[in-house]
Amino acid sequence: MNQDIAEGKWKQLKAQIKEKWADLTDDEIEQAQANNEHFIGVIQERYGIAKDEAEKKFNELKKKIS
Repeated sequence: MNQDIAEGKWKQLKAQIKEKWADLTDDEIEQAQANNEHFIGVIQERYGIAKDEAEKKFNELKKKIS
């Protein structure tokens, strides 16, 4: 996958994250690109949901743009 495609997919994912989890800051969303596990922990903490549920929802968003 070339750099342009990867950047485009990241922008799509970022937009979907903002839509689904509007309370997250831009910095927290940027963490998703660098470290998925940490980002899932942020979702878990901010929204008070179980880790497996946060991971499932995040993975569903990623699948939508694949």
